[in-house]
Amino acid sequence: MSKALLYDSTICIGCKQCEQACADQNKLPYNDTIAAEVQQSEHKLTVVLTRGDKFMRRLCMNCESPSCASVCPVGALQKTALGPVTYDVSKCMGCRYCMVACPFSVPKYEWAKLVPKVQKCTMCSDRVAQGKPTACAEICPTGATKFGERNDLIAEARQRIRDNPGQYVDHVYGLSEVGGTSVLLLSSVPFTDFGYGTPDFALPMLTSRVLERIPDFVPLGGILLGGLWWITHRRQEVALAEGRLPAAANEKKNGRKP
Repeated sequence: MSKALLYDSTICIGCKQCEQACADQNKLPYNDTIAAEVQQSEHKLTVVLTRGDKFMRRLCMNCESPSCASVCPVGALQKTALGPVTYDVSKCMGCRYCMVACPFSVPKYEWAKLVPKVQKCTMCSDRVAQGKPTACAEICPTGATKFGERNDLIAEARQRIRDNPGQYVDHVYGLSEVGGTSVLLLSSVPFTDFGYGTPDFALPMLTSRVLERIPDFVPLGGILLGGLWWITHRRQEVALAEGRLPAAANEKKNGRKP
């Protein structure tokens, strides 16, 4: 069964231990300066946002039907059966289509490095493959971030809303957004307050429709160019037969100098 994360912002205390654990897991730097940053970047794959006394996490949603993988021409990004969307740097050619396609603006590029790569949360795919929870879920002191089977977490999230209807927005974010995600969110304030707002259908429905036409564009372009060459060449032949083509042009056409 597919794994997932459930983040309940109502029991988050903003300690940012998930940020530290993520950095350690991905061998990225983490200090007070980075902790103060409020945006995801190539060196900060998850962020705890604060709005007054409310908190919210931003990280790769590891979509059920990821648009980043659907546009990747070399298969560097893949959705695994266990849930994580993995990234294979050895396949990546640096086209950065994934950055444009992602509805959450998650993938980041290491612009400052001589040999750059794309950086994103992969939901600790190596740990998950070993049967372990993600680093952020393991370290969370309040259980605000929980790891488990996606279906079980969905049921738990719905039960929490039923048990405390005044505490939550009546919606499990990630249940249907962009076709569903492997990161599920609960909140006491509108998700749009923290920049979450996306369509309910899977975005690869759009990206694939565009990309699947690309193979047709190439031969079509060749046919059009070939047709233009034939028309131009034919006009020259007709003009020559009618005596309207200058001798110099005729000799040039036949490869001889005038």
